[in-house]
Amino acid sequence: MSASPALRPSYAVVLRVPHARRTFAAALTGRLSYGIVPLSLMLAVTRSSGSYAVAGTVMALFGATTVFLSPARAALIDRHGPRRALLPMTAAYLAALALLTLALARPAGAPAPVLGALAATAGACVPPLGPTMRAVWGRLTPDRALLQRAYSLDGVAEELLFVTGPLLVGVLVGFAPPAAGIVVGAVLMAGGTAGFLSSPAVRAVEPGKATVGRGAGGLRGLGRPVVAIAGVGLALGVVDLLVVVFAERHGHGTGGASAAWVLAALSAGSAVGGLLNGAVTWRASAGARLPLLTAGLGLTLCGAGLAPGLGTLAVAVAAAGFFVSPAITTAYLIADEIAAPQARVRAGAWVNTAVNAGSTAGTAVAGALAGGLPVAVCFTLTGAVVLMTAAAVAGGARRGTRDLVPLA
Repeated sequence: MSASPALRPSYAVVLRVPHARRTFAAALTGRLSYGIVPLSLMLAVTRSSGSYAVAGTVMALFGATTVFLSPARAALIDRHGPRRALLPMTAAYLAALALLTLALARPAGAPAPVLGALAATAGACVPPLGPTMRAVWGRLTPDRALLQRAYSLDGVAEELLFVTGPLLVGVLVGFAPPAAGIVVGAVLMAGGTAGFLSSPAVRAVEPGKATVGRGAGGLRGLGRPVVAIAGVGLALGVVDLLVVVFAERHGHGTGGASAAWVLAALSAGSAVGGLLNGAVTWRASAGARLPLLTAGLGLTLCGAGLAPGLGTLAVAVAAAGFFVSPAITTAYLIADEIAAPQARVRAGAWVNTAVNAGSTAGTAVAGALAGGLPVAVCFTLTGAVVLMTAAAVAGGARRGTRDLVPLA
């Protein structure tokens, strides 16, 4: 199922690999649900309960189980194979979403504890289509140069899904209740997972077997990319909030509309950087590139603190985004290199968890900092933290340290 070695690696060659387009399209269909369900759920709970506090608590429970149980769900994929693990996981996820929709449709609304329990259950069962697809890419494209392009394409496409999903929700709530978005997300997940599992590339994946001598469940050495990407996630969470605060303090109202296009510049910069990163044939190893990309993000964030207005901030944020997707893609490449064959889904899930957990922590930290410090100082502090993270990762590489954080 690999591409011919006579072909020069490119995005077109990636998509011409047998079964790649079909498998990738199905996975993206299901993953679009990730961009639709959370916002729809938040809007629906807010409308049903009439309380932002209830909505915030429900979403916190949904997000916590989604993020922090991701490695456990990925371990089930590695142990039992995609077909045996994803099917019951998806069924449980869809059942939880159906119960949530019914609860939110009650005229009197459902009790907050019920909504919280259902949301936590749904989050615990979210199918890890992203990490599973990346593991399948590793089987489809064993050539490292081609795998780099596959991961870059996958990363950029996923980022666009998280931009497109909320836009679709915005259109949907114009003529339907927010709970309809949960239904749409469930349908997309059901169809995408069914198409994904029917692909020959996925059917060929066998359940994992124990591998002798790799240690830590086949994940030893994953600490460096996890630490680096947690720093990247932290920066993303901080920037999301600081852009809103910056817009408000510079006389752009509450910052919602003005901040949106600045954050769009971040996504655009990340997409461009990701595509260029995948198109380059690098001489330096992924391990050597990761701290440099992380440092580039830190330096541009320090520069963003000097922006005098919203326009220059958009340019600075786009420059910062240029390093985001390449850093994440490089971390996935390292995870694939060091993981034992029976732990590849879990390795990708740890990187994904690091991004999401870092982003959640970053938003909380930004809220505390922005309340008492100038935005410029907040940007500089964030950039400094990312630079220190890059230095720690680079130092570990120079010492030959394979594991800054042992992962069982």
